[in-house]
Amino acid sequence: MLSRKNLSLQEAKPKIMKYCALQERSHVEVQDKLKSWGVLWEHRNDLISFLIENNFLNEERFARAYARGKFRIKNWGRKKIEKGLKAKGVFGYNLKAAFEEINAEDYAKTLSSLAEKKYKTLRTGSQFEKKIKLRAYLLGKGFEHNLVSEIIKQYD
Repeated sequence: MLSRKNLSLQEAKPKIMKYCALQERSHVEVQDKLKSWGVLWEHRNDLISFLIENNFLNEERFARAYARGKFRIKNWGRKKIEKGLKAKGVFGYNLKAAFEEINAEDYAKTLSSLAEKKYKTLRTGSQFEKKIKLRAYLLGKGFEHNLVSEIIKQYD
């Protein structure tokens, strides 16, 4: 069995600073990492306060980067991005700020492009079956039902 070493405040501080400097992190991710290192609860709060004061940790900046990345790189829709952010402990104002990073025109173009590419790959089945598969794919990507319905109408 592996025994978990409990890091002291002095040992954890440079490690958590490096962890936050590598990429944007949410408060929940940082809490979980400190917990996995065995840092005491009181020290975790001190470290998080230090990270916030020294701009290593910023929830709004994290939310914006997360939304931007998931949309541009993975082509996720707003619903899936929202679910991911909520899982990372992001709510309220920061959630709204994240969606400001997604341009409405780019969003519509991405949805249309994904639909077109996916529809071309659907080889078997009737027109109706293809539309069902396309709808399931786009909804799975996290796009809103009303937008998906509008795109599906183009394939009649």
